[in-house]
Amino acid sequence: MKRLVILGGGTAGTIAANRLRRRLGSAEWQITVVDQSESHYYQPGQLFVPFGIYRPADLVKPRRRFLPAGVDLVIGEIDRVVPEDTTVRLVDGSELGYDYLIIATGTSPHPEETPGMSEGEWGRSIHEFYTFAGATALADKLASWDGGRLVVHIVDMPIKCPVAPLEFTFLADAFFTEQGMRDRVEMVFVTPLDGAFTKPVASQHLGAMLEDRKVALETDFIVERVDPERKMLVSYDEREVPFDLLVTVPLNMGASYVARSGLGDELNYVPVDKQTMLSKAHDNIFALGDASDIPTSKAGSVAHFSLELFEDNFVQHVHGRPMTRLFDGHANCFIESGGGKGLLIDFNYDTEPLPGLYPLPGLGPFKLLRESEANHWGKMMFRWVYWNLLLPGKEMPLEPLMSMAGKELEDVGP
Repeated sequence: MKRLVILGGGTAGTIAANRLRRRLGSAEWQITVVDQSESHYYQPGQLFVPFGIYRPADLVKPRRRFLPAGVDLVIGEIDRVVPEDTTVRLVDGSELGYDYLIIATGTSPHPEETPGMSEGEWGRSIHEFYTFAGATALADKLASWDGGRLVVHIVDMPIKCPVAPLEFTFLADAFFTEQGMRDRVEMVFVTPLDGAFTKPVASQHLGAMLEDRKVALETDFIVERVDPERKMLVSYDEREVPFDLLVTVPLNMGASYVARSGLGDELNYVPVDKQTMLSKAHDNIFALGDASDIPTSKAGSVAHFSLELFEDNFVQHVHGRPMTRLFDGHANCFIESGGGKGLLIDFNYDTEPLPGLYPLPGLGPFKLLRESEANHWGKMMFRWVYWNLLLPGKEMPLEPLMSMAGKELEDVGP
């Protein structure tokens, strides 16, 4: 019997377990998922917790509920992978042997990597919403905050869901307006990028939205340290941005065991072939979702689209055949913009987000790079889709490869 071990029971790991359990004979394959928690968190919902749109309890369900019969779940912390022994070692001293390994342990924020960030003011005037605990603490903070200078800040790219800091900013603007205190809040968006987003056309649209909401944009800001006593962000070029409340996106990194195993790059992401997700160093190791170094967004849609192709590729690979279902980096993300509206972006490795309609040309119903109520409801409906369709690995009426149908080419000024 062959052994498949999946490290990580998040979005990518759970979809992989469901899809591959259906494809691989239970008499021929043993599938084991390893995770350190019994709970599965709906991470896109953490954005809404600080504003009271979702309650923390809305985001948590038992992990075992979403794994199919015939898949073993091991709860434990991973110490390291030993590729030469085809073994996974856990912190408690136990070991799991594998014939094939999938690394799907994602990415997480590391505030300790930025000097001064996690000291003194952490959890007081410095917050984040990329973890369940962080989003919950920020909700408590906003419920009692009287106003001042709110700085939304990104340390560096790549980050999980790169549009989320912009979404937080738009939602904060709407939240403070609804609370009747927007005139008491000065808002600044601080980014290491040269614009509001990573792609020129989208950056132009999203930057204009910040300007419309009277949010100052500070670009090319490479943070050197946080001065918690003066409540100041300090860049390497000695610029300073003061704050009363800092909502930061700390440096995102892959799991630490990846580094201990010698499998990752400087941020603990596993180098893989960007079309097949096969490790560049080991022929029996794949990395899926946020755990890999593929040059596209670290987003749930990427896990979904890539895994529709990966399922066939894995079966081809284990039978010694070439992998023919090549991933193009397809990603799409709803961007909540406040006031019951949102945008949608759709792009891949080679094509940036463009205006248009999605998924049906001329019909939509979703608008690309334009605000609409339909986009907002698409974002809100995704929680049901996530639990009931995406995680179980069910077929969805969206093509895994990006199409240019419905998109409009647009020039970007100098």
